[in-house]
Amino acid sequence: MLLEPYALRGLALANRVVMAPLTRSRAIGNVPNSLMATYYAQRASAGLIITEGTSPAPNGLGYPRIPGLFNAAQVAGWRLVTDAVHARGGKIVVQLMHTGRVSHADNLPAGAVVMGPSPEVCPGEMQVDGKGPLPHTAPRAMTHADIAATVQEYADAARLAIEAGFDGVELHAANGYLLEQFLNPLVNRRTDGYGADAAGRNRLVLEVARAAVAAVGADRVGIRLSPYGVVNAAGAYDGVDDQYVALVSQLSALGLLYVHVLDHSAMGTPPVPAAIKAALRAAFDGPFIAAGGFDRASAEQVTGAGQADLVAFGRPFIANPDLVERLRRAAPWNAPAPATFYTPGAQGYTDYPFLAD
Repeated sequence: MLLEPYALRGLALANRVVMAPLTRSRAIGNVPNSLMATYYAQRASAGLIITEGTSPAPNGLGYPRIPGLFNAAQVAGWRLVTDAVHARGGKIVVQLMHTGRVSHADNLPAGAVVMGPSPEVCPGEMQVDGKGPLPHTAPRAMTHADIAATVQEYADAARLAIEAGFDGVELHAANGYLLEQFLNPLVNRRTDGYGADAAGRNRLVLEVARAAVAAVGADRVGIRLSPYGVVNAAGAYDGVDDQYVALVSQLSALGLLYVHVLDHSAMGTPPVPAAIKAALRAAFDGPFIAAGGFDRASAEQVTGAGQADLVAFGRPFIANPDLVERLRRAAPWNAPAPATFYTPGAQGYTDYPFLAD
């Protein structure tokens, strides 16, 4: 079943294998380039590619060398990527990721500011080229004007994504970035309509989703969620299950392209309970993507059991540009080289061997 074609709303996918979003830090000056086009084209046999996190605004460029999608140069750079993937028969959506408080001011362009739902600093450090790891910058608590501007930035980025040739967008509401910062009461300490209760914490995600749908259509907007995730000082909390079921039920009513749920337990974090995965699957009337530490056997199991329609593979796609063919042949997988995950240049990026090599 995993390697059979699948109709993702209006998108005809060659198989049910998804390339998960993977930050690779090759966008010099935050602009996609020909090296990135080569990288994604190498992996175009995936049924669907979800790009690395891409900021919809200058304020969201918290990491070094991540791409944006808010100006003409970035649209032109992404067009190189989408043209290369489509030329090989692939489908590709861009993940819109605003880093929020997971940021350092030195990674932002002039005039941009680090923002979040509340003023608390994210624990840990952020890499800054030429300076090494530095403590995260203290965020400015977002005003209602900041929130409205951010919603508009997501809508504008969605329009630019279609202009750049993407088949759709994925809203990144996982891994402790801005949208999940609003979802999670361990981070969101607001007492207003964007944080006083579960409905308030869901509000920004729903406003962004509605704005993106209004901009490009529901069949071009997916979303990624990570309930129980602990990345970037998120984590489980009382009422998390009910909050996420309510959120996904409202997203279902919009008719989104898909819901994509991530479980990071394969990397040592607490597992996402099977019960909430099943509840979210039931709450969403549409395509469901599962992600997190899958191999062929486990991917076949969840698709065969109807627990997911598609399965996303992350790190295996870093080291195996022909992962789909390796799955088809039950061939061994190349091992990734973590030292080059986030370094500039082709090494550890476009030089992993294919089976044919």
